[in-house]
Amino acid sequence: MEQQILKIRYHSDKIEKLDYIAGKSDWIDLRSAEDVELRQGEFRLISLGVSIQLPQGYEAVIVPRSSTFLNFGIIQTNHMGVIDETYCGDNDVWRMPALAVRDTKIQVNDRICQFRIQKHQPRILFEEAAHLDHPDRGGIGSTGRF
Repeated sequence: MEQQILKIRYHSDKIEKLDYIAGKSDWIDLRSAEDVELRQGEFRLISLGVSIQLPQGYEAVIVPRSSTFLNFGIIQTNHMGVIDETYCGDNDVWRMPALAVRDTKIQVNDRICQFRIQKHQPRILFEEAAHLDHPDRGGIGSTGRF
């Protein structure tokens, strides 16, 4: 398996260091680097306490953990954050844009989201066609039922 080395700057000595957990998942948990108290309907950019230099040609994708909504009552407002390799400065701190759907408290070190890196999409050319050569499934959101 290919390995990548990511340079990381921690902005907090209170959060656990990032770690890749082999055999469990290739997503890496990110933690709140601050105590946060939100009232229902409030928005906050929650510091994740890290700046990371990504390899050229890669981007990071940040999404909530599957338990984030249940445990903390927050949703990530952009639903999926994309950080490209140009955000690589010392103070390009990663954050999670969060909206509270109920009153909530998040503590330093709570695992609230996760990330992985991926190569940039290749250049795409579009070729117009009168028909696509596959059967219909009902469109997105239909689970294949009409």
